[in-house]
Amino acid sequence: MLTATTNDAATIIERVHRLDWEALGRELDERGFAVTPRVLTAAECGELAELFDGDGFRSTIDMARHRFGDGRYRYFARPLPPLVEGARMAFYEHLAPVANTWAARLSGENPTFPPTHEELLERCRAAGQERPTPLILRYHEGDWNALHQDLYGEVYFPFQALTVLSDPSRYGGGEFVLLEQRPRAQSRAHVLRPGQGAFVIFPTRERPNRGKNGYHRVGMRHGVSTITAGERTALGVIFHDSR
Repeated sequence: MLTATTNDAATIIERVHRLDWEALGRELDERGFAVTPRVLTAAECGELAELFDGDGFRSTIDMARHRFGDGRYRYFARPLPPLVEGARMAFYEHLAPVANTWAARLSGENPTFPPTHEELLERCRAAGQERPTPLILRYHEGDWNALHQDLYGEVYFPFQALTVLSDPSRYGGGEFVLLEQRPRAQSRAHVLRPGQGAFVIFPTRERPNRGKNGYHRVGMRHGVSTITAGERTALGVIFHDSR
């Protein structure tokens, strides 16, 4: 099995560790999401995008068939590509303390999370969640992704990350959409167009929001607007595994 000791994984781990996590944490608290500077090079994005047409996947989903939208996505099988494995491990290490802070703000009703990703996967395995969830998504003109949440089982991590592998100048539309379902108020949408190789970090299910009487829950869903031209390929990094 490939591990995060390979050169590619070690490189991505170092880049993630060098990010300004204090600033990213503030963005997550203030807006509910954060966007990193470029983490993957254009060449690395191209290499990952090329994997879509190869082997190494455990499942392929036709979105229209399941009424999820239009397009296809593919879940990686193990071993994960070193860049994906390294990113998953490194992002988790920095996001776990934020996840625990958020859990405390939500009256302690949510579970706390261990400091390493391997410990989270052990928790997933104990709950019967053993299938890896990182995936590549590909959209062509007219394709889109309905608003949804990626839970996959009893155990789920409250953050996930996404990067667009395609050059944004090569496709139209395809904005990443985050929807806040605010209690007793109309929903609010955030429409993002991250640069190639930059990561959007966003909530899997909900986030705490400070109100007049303390923190309350805001439900979150995400999706992708209709592609109006070209082809868009993206990498999704989900930290918990699936049943």
